[in-house]
Amino acid sequence: MKYYAAIDMGASSGRLMLGWLENGKFQLEEVHRFENGMVKKDGELCWEFDRIYKEIVTALKKCKEIGKIPCSLGVDTWGVDFVLLDKDENIVGNTVGYRDHRTDGMDEEVYKIISLEDLYARTGIQKAIFNTVYQLMAVKQQHPEYFEQAETLLYVPDYFHYLLTGQKVNEYTEATTGQLINAETCEYDWELIEKLGYPKKIFQKVVMPGTSLGNLRPELAAEIGYDLEVVVPATHDTGSAVLAVPANDDDFVYISSGTWSLMGVERKTADTSARSCELNFTNEGGYDRRFRYLKNIMGLWMIQSIRHEANDAYSFSEIVDLAEAEKDFPSRVEANDECFLSPANMTEEVKDYCRRTGQKVPENFGQLSTVIYTSLADCYAQTVKELEEITGRTYSRIHIVGGGSNAEYLNILTARACHKEVHAGPGEGTAIGNIAAQMIKSGEFASVEAARDNIHESFGIKVYDAEGNRIK
Repeated sequence: MKYYAAIDMGASSGRLMLGWLENGKFQLEEVHRFENGMVKKDGELCWEFDRIYKEIVTALKKCKEIGKIPCSLGVDTWGVDFVLLDKDENIVGNTVGYRDHRTDGMDEEVYKIISLEDLYARTGIQKAIFNTVYQLMAVKQQHPEYFEQAETLLYVPDYFHYLLTGQKVNEYTEATTGQLINAETCEYDWELIEKLGYPKKIFQKVVMPGTSLGNLRPELAAEIGYDLEVVVPATHDTGSAVLAVPANDDDFVYISSGTWSLMGVERKTADTSARSCELNFTNEGGYDRRFRYLKNIMGLWMIQSIRHEANDAYSFSEIVDLAEAEKDFPSRVEANDECFLSPANMTEEVKDYCRRTGQKVPENFGQLSTVIYTSLADCYAQTVKELEEITGRTYSRIHIVGGGSNAEYLNILTARACHKEVHAGPGEGTAIGNIAAQMIKSGEFASVEAARDNIHESFGIKVYDAEGNRIK
């Protein structure tokens, strides 16, 4: 049996998942899970990469303990965040995360050099204040000495691949989220980088999903007790999740649903038009040089936040019951408003939004939950309309992959709001897509299409009609 390992890291947790084919069916097993999250350091919100790397090593050791040694491994994470390394391979500054406020006002600093419209025309990436282009401007403005020390920029999954192999690359799907890759060439836009005053030398060779980085560093292989090949997947988690969408036609919109909801369609070419910019769609890189034409929507982060603020007193199923009991509560919020990105208190932010907009203010947890769930579904419906307008076509269904596909209440609301069939699953979309890229590289799947057909047959897909009734 050939096993493949995915290190799938989200903004709140990470895990090592093993995948393999057995009797023609795609199998998955979680071997190790660990906590992730940002912590305060020197007044900045930072990631604990040293601790996470130790968790990865622990996970690899566990594979040997259970007798399932993987032949290859790939890492996927969220986008935009990075580390800078000096000439001695030490991290320069803090490992700051995207929810930190260091980028406040950095958009205006960038626009003094290049307009939003011109930036979009070159990169096709939507405006988000945490994009790497703004984070690097924060470094330039607040810590210019970091640029003097830095020799290398590695995005988060690139950094873990480097720790595993010693190889320094920038994987394409992840690099596109930074807003510095040219949408036509699929390479760094050196003219843009020069204009912005970022040191060109720090950016690494761009490699595509499926690229082998060779084997583990010898000392690491000795520590875990075996060796394996490291193959870069679509290292941006949404890139891997979209690879796992179990369909081969083009008559659908996908949602990669988790902490964030990424909603869009797969395209062969980027749309960098003024209208696309106005609607704030993004053209992130996908597997095989495809484009993930999508919109970032705040997602289940809002529900996760209010649950945590209630001391995790409710299970997610209890939250749904409370929301359903208050389903007639009328207030809505704009789920994509920046006020919900990193508020001091999500509960109070939702209440304040309702207050500011002259709506009824939610008074209990059920009302708060129903406001968030219905607002997300309404946001999905608006995004579908915009996608259909800009692509000039109508889509028959919505495929939801990722952990959020298990949120049946939201699936039902989505079907009703969008007036379309909803196909939910697989729930482990990102890990499946990560492993599928490795399997394509090794020849287990002949193509993307073959991988998607297998995923469709291997995992139970729930189907809801346009009224939200479960039909499969």
